[in-house]
Amino acid sequence: MDRNASQSLLKSIYSGRTVWLSGHTGFKGGWMASWLLALGAKVHGFALEPPTSPALFDQLGLGNRLLHELADLRDGSAVKRSIQAAQPDFVFHLGAQAIVRTSYEQPTETYMTNVIGTIHVLEALRTLEKPCSAVLITTDKCYENREWVLSYREEDPLGGYDPYSSSKASAEIAIASWRRSFFADHSVRIASVRAGNVIGGGDWAKDRIVPDCIRALQQGEAIPVRNKVATRPWQHVLEPLGGYLWLAAILSQPSLRPYDPRLFSSAFNFGPSLESNRTVAELVTEILKHWPGRWEDKSDPKAVHEAKLLNLANDKAFHLLAWKPVWSFEKAVAATAEWYQRANGPATAPELTELTLRQILEYQNDAALANLPWAVKDKQP
Repeated sequence: MDRNASQSLLKSIYSGRTVWLSGHTGFKGGWMASWLLALGAKVHGFALEPPTSPALFDQLGLGNRLLHELADLRDGSAVKRSIQAAQPDFVFHLGAQAIVRTSYEQPTETYMTNVIGTIHVLEALRTLEKPCSAVLITTDKCYENREWVLSYREEDPLGGYDPYSSSKASAEIAIASWRRSFFADHSVRIASVRAGNVIGGGDWAKDRIVPDCIRALQQGEAIPVRNKVATRPWQHVLEPLGGYLWLAAILSQPSLRPYDPRLFSSAFNFGPSLESNRTVAELVTEILKHWPGRWEDKSDPKAVHEAKLLNLANDKAFHLLAWKPVWSFEKAVAATAEWYQRANGPATAPELTELTLRQILEYQNDAALANLPWAVKDKQP
């Protein structure tokens, strides 16, 4: 990142600070680790082996750039030992079993990771005797989805049809309970966050539409689309990550925003603009503008249930955090396609790292133009 990036408010907050990051070997965690390292943070990663091959973690050479700990969230003792050893200033809990269709195949494992794993993080945080700001990540699918056009707000009922969605709703209930029961007067401040469907370079998971697109395009095959009419809040992965970083910063320094500090220890949505709520067919069509190919309708009436309509309301994040989406749907897809096209050649880890950091910087600069307080250089909000 260039010299301008060093002047951002986030850089002044995270530089030299210790961050405990679960799920750093995954797609979203890999982008978060990259951004934190660019901000000068000391990152302690806690996760299982990378879940895919290829994996963003390996493509960016992250194992040599942070403290890389292989361990399981389901092991409460391991989580406690790790957080105690790190003595973090910030915690970002991204580790999860995050695939809806996998949750039908492994419902118990999904609940153990997403619910009990989250409780293990909360219990470990209770043992800290120093200030720490913790942001625990769940999902937009934690809401009781009524398949309506209205956007869900943080106060709406939690639920979930499938094991993944319901496990994340259960995690949200646990976070709220622990926050009220154990963290009201604690030095650790807790918030939970819910994002839309994130896209971006380096996601290689199975049963996700963008990786499915890329694999088919790489092989010159038709893209299999199993749910073309499903509408999702598509957003580039950097959108919610910027919100997470800013929320944690405010938890650590409440004076950054002119509101009661207790308001920030709560749940927040970080979704895209309404115009980014598009169907799967529209997403695939947009990808094909950058990487020509074709797609086939593989709808299966006997397939397991997946939500068809889901939108998030960002009002709370806008009013309390002055956060809003930056990149349009088209820009998010263009950046995603650019990353995968570069990775499709003989790109080295340093080259892909440079591209990743360039996209982070481009996003940060666009956020500054949009007057997001965390991105405006040399200016306090």
